[in-house]
Order: sequence, then structure tokens, then C-alpha cells
Amino acid sequence: MAFQVKLKYLRISPRKARLVADLVRGKKIAEAQAILGFTVKKGSEPILKLLNSAVANAKNSGRKENTDLFISKIVVDEGPTAKRVLPRAKGRADRIMKRSSHITLVLDEKRGPKKAKKNVAEKKKEEAKPAKTAAKREKSKKEVK
Repeated sequence: MAFQVKLKYLRISPRKARLVADLVRGKKIAEAQAILGFTVKKGSEPILKLLNSAVANAKNSGRKENTDLFISKIVVDEGPTAKRVLPRAKGRADRIMKRSSHITLVLDEKRGPKKAKKNVAEKKKEEAKPAKTAAKREKSKKEVK
């Protein structure tokens, strides 16, 4: 079962937030928390809080252990941009773009390889194959003699 959390209107540019998001994509929870705890970037603290919130949601919704949870998807989208004006010399003005981000984080469970259930027809085919090969072997032995 996937657990999804969103952080909207974070006042960090998406370009800077994506650098931190790329560090933890696909990692297990404990590993991601350690990475975010030691990362010296502005975006690491809000993403860590978002991750902890997702883990708390997973725990409260009936999951007992979070050992097999991992970050299956983390997306940093662009939010609204606030435009400001900076006065310059000779009556001119420069525009300042204050960008914001929307971050979506999805936790999912790591599952082992699924064992495919074989239907009756496939089982019969598999059982028939060794018999055919055994018959071919006997035939080839007779030809050699």
C-alpha cells in the first residue's frame, strides 16, 4: 500500500529542492533520514519533515513496522512565482523572481519476487517436455548402436 504526502508552496526554488530529492529517491526510510540529516542544503530540512510525516501516516494507518518502506517516488514541481522589483541606477528596475515548490513524496513497501501461479495447461506442458526429451535420448542411443 502506498502512502502519499504533499508539501505545497515551499519557498525554495524547485531547482534547488530537486538536488536534495534526487539524493533520497529509491532509498529505504532509515537511509533517507540519515542522508537528509547530514545534507547541508536548504531543502533538506523540509523534505526530512515531509518524510517523517509520511512515516507517521503509515504508522497510524495500521502499519506496525516501517522497515520495508522505501521512497518509491519523490517529485518536485514548480509552484507560483512571486515577482518583485529591485530599483537600479538611472531610474531602471530589475525583476526578482521568488520561486516556490510543490513536493510530492510516495512511500511504498518492498515486496519480494512474486511467485506466479501456473495454470493447469502450463503444468501439463512442462510435464510433457521431459518425457519427449527422454524419448529422443533413447532414440538417439539406438541410432548410435
